[in-house]
Amino acid sequence: MVYYSQTGITKTVAEEFQRQLGADIECIEVEDAYDGNYTETIDRCQREMAEGKLPVVKPLSSDLSKYDMIFVGYPIWFGTCALPMLSWLESVDLAGKTIVPFCTFGSGGLNTSTADIRKAEPEATVFDGYGVRAARIAAAPKEITRFLVENGYRKGKVVTYEDYSAQREVTTEDVRIFNDACSDYQFPLGVPVSVGLRKTSDGIDYKFTAISKGMDGNESEVTIFVTAPNEGKAEFTQVVR
Repeated sequence: MVYYSQTGITKTVAEEFQRQLGADIECIEVEDAYDGNYTETIDRCQREMAEGKLPVVKPLSSDLSKYDMIFVGYPIWFGTCALPMLSWLESVDLAGKTIVPFCTFGSGGLNTSTADIRKAEPEATVFDGYGVRAARIAAAPKEITRFLVENGYRKGKVVTYEDYSAQREVTTEDVRIFNDACSDYQFPLGVPVSVGLRKTSDGIDYKFTAISKGMDGNESEVTIFVTAPNEGKAEFTQVVR
């Protein structure tokens, strides 16, 4: 298992994967480490992306030839893998191996990161991965168990969930749940217009279709997933644009 983490959130997720799988684990380190300050990190990333540069990363101590499957973890930066992960992928040849991505993110899930990993490692098999919002890190252990069992990476049993129901027009109660789930996010996520539901062992999951206004002022249709536990506050889990 190889991961990059700047703030420690992705490290927490990586260590949970390691705990459940009993896997070897190693962290990617940047030669000229990013400052912990959010604004300075964003500014540096934007400069590097504009210049087409990737940060230099230190070589790993692990012998990757011993592994057929590698889990790779990273935070999402600007809609894809954090630049140190992209740099590492460009520095190694994972041809013939299976890659399983996992990530932490602010709102948009794995986004384009899986496609970008496939582009960086065209001779590897890259499976669909797991992602969790940084604000929902407490939910990760249970979700990781489900992800690993459902995909055959570890033994165990989980309750099988039904598919979401067909989309229908939202009710006043649906809108209340949507607004409650999205109220803590720093940007408006949109106005819900329809929804599909599914029951889980912990409550109800919602799949909202919403109209969202982008930074360019144009409106577009987005899908916003919300989970409402039997006890506690509803939370949005991912936005798919």
